[in-house]
Amino acid sequence: MPTAAAIHVPGKSLAAAVAEARKRAIQYLASEQRPNGCVVGEVVWCAILTSQYVIVSHIVGQPLSETRRRRCLRAFAWFQNADGGFGLHDESGSYLFVTTLAYVAMRLLGVSPADSAVCRHAKDWLDQHDVRRIPSWGKLWLAMLGLYGWEGTNPVPPEIWLLPPSLPIHPSRYYCHTRLIYLAFGTLYGRRATAPITPIVLALRSELYREPFEQIDFGRFRSEIAETDLYAPPGRALETAYTALTLTEHVLPGSLREKALDDALDRILFEERSTNFYCISPVNGMLNVLALHFAGRPERDRAYAGVDYWIWEDDDRGLRMGGASSHTWDTAFAVQAVCAAPDGGRPFPEVVDRMTGFLDRAQVRDELPDGWERYFRTSTRGGWCFGSPEHRWPVSDCAAEALLALQHAPTKVPAEWLRAGVEFVLARQNANGGFSSYEPQRGNPILEHVNPSEMYGNCMSEYSYVECTSSDLQALSLAAQPGPVAAALDARLIRQCRDAVARGARFIASRQRDDGAWPGFWGINYTYGTLFGTAGLLAAGRPTSDPAVVRAGDWLLSHQLPGGAWGESWVGCKDDTYVPHREAQVTQTAWALMALLLSRRLDAPGRAAIDRGMKLLVDQQETHGNWPRQSGAGIFFNTALLHYELYRTVFPIWALGLWQRSH
Repeated sequence: MPTAAAIHVPGKSLAAAVAEARKRAIQYLASEQRPNGCVVGEVVWCAILTSQYVIVSHIVGQPLSETRRRRCLRAFAWFQNADGGFGLHDESGSYLFVTTLAYVAMRLLGVSPADSAVCRHAKDWLDQHDVRRIPSWGKLWLAMLGLYGWEGTNPVPPEIWLLPPSLPIHPSRYYCHTRLIYLAFGTLYGRRATAPITPIVLALRSELYREPFEQIDFGRFRSEIAETDLYAPPGRALETAYTALTLTEHVLPGSLREKALDDALDRILFEERSTNFYCISPVNGMLNVLALHFAGRPERDRAYAGVDYWIWEDDDRGLRMGGASSHTWDTAFAVQAVCAAPDGGRPFPEVVDRMTGFLDRAQVRDELPDGWERYFRTSTRGGWCFGSPEHRWPVSDCAAEALLALQHAPTKVPAEWLRAGVEFVLARQNANGGFSSYEPQRGNPILEHVNPSEMYGNCMSEYSYVECTSSDLQALSLAAQPGPVAAALDARLIRQCRDAVARGARFIASRQRDDGAWPGFWGINYTYGTLFGTAGLLAAGRPTSDPAVVRAGDWLLSHQLPGGAWGESWVGCKDDTYVPHREAQVTQTAWALMALLLSRRLDAPGRAAIDRGMKLLVDQQETHGNWPRQSGAGIFFNTALLHYELYRTVFPIWALGLWQRSH
């Protein structure tokens, strides 16, 4: 293996090339900074949200402007697979769920197969598949349009919310995204909400099915799911529950259904009002618009307008809806990345000052409306949201990363609010020592046996995540270090932080695989998990010589590609395996380098491997300072790949800075 001295960028030393690349990248990052100081990248998912936006607009009678109509059609062209279908993300095969809704949306926009190649190719794909076997979410969306029989949908009775919350199957125990999606689905199912049957709906009935719509026995297909879409097959327990719920629904009094619908609507209104009508995600946000519409509520219009919070649009890629809004997340990482070098970001004072100013303002410093416990919310005071504070769904690791970033602006945040941030993070620790995301874990993993989503896994409960735990330990460890966080805490809170860090470190260590890697949950996959596992143990006080840290470094070194990069495919997330990517991945290379630099793998083999990786980062940088768009680096629920567009900027900057710090 070559030594560090043997690696050169043509005409420059590696040190000079790294310094120049970092400066150019930070200048690019500064050019992306918004007037409020944040930096935020789009979180790109797939065509499904654009499709649902078109469908919702049609149902509630809100015609899109010509610009938005054109941009929606442009997005469908951008997302379409070569075979004519649409995937759950841009590297997946085509899904019946996504393709059907995209085709329906194009038709609702006035496009037909005769005048659009995109629409024609989607129709050709659908002609080779059976829309009757669309997954349950698709069945519900089609039923609301009058394109599927309600008797073919799985029961989502709103009465389940009236059960005692102490029951292990009560929705309060679900992961918050899941419970809010099914809250809205329940109100729509409970009303059998169906839009007026218009000429375009009648036309679609004949286009989607091979036999006359009126002759289809939709009930026979209730449990039929296309293989193209199936990830989590409904098990015996879930099928038994569906049968029992269907039978029970026939004997429940109508007054109970009305009570349940009123209760569910009250919960939906709380979600809308408490999030400034943005909702936790665009998925439940759009379903809420429909629930309010069919209930005849005047809040529908504000809820519809709130959907715009999630929209990204331009004439190049059209109108997309982000899988998340990442203002705080991206900005907190960006501050730490810029400040990772020995200069501490001092050559870029305005960039850092504006970013930390945004983070100061982004903290949630008020509480939810009175009675929030009834709606199964946890306290928001002191937290930070993934996106902007108006979203009002703060997350533990977003709060932690914000606290870590604000160490670089020690006078920004009053002691009261630093203390509140620490208390917010502490409240998300679970009994096993790990940390959850939005809320402490309430449900048992056994809930996955009744996962009704079919396309996603591990979505029924909060869990303890290695990544969240690592971020939270890094923030809580500040209690033991001189600085503004420690100065804001009393002796009791400092003891709590130390205890939480010790318990969290044991959790992280327990999740390490025998080969030294950690699995990721929110990123691809073992490369991401191993960065966070390593950083968490080191923050907890483990030395770089700790066997777990050494094994992690060994694993990373053994998975470096011949050209100096790292690359891992999302496919391994489906079955918890390591699957190498066919190409070098800049973001993943930065993750691996950060882990190796943090763990001080600076012996001759380690230094050589690190320098090869650094040279690749330098060589891959584009002239304007950013790095090329490659595969998505984020993931959720095992199957849904996400492009965090700013990751390819922030993490290489971070790795370059850590390399400079090691020299």
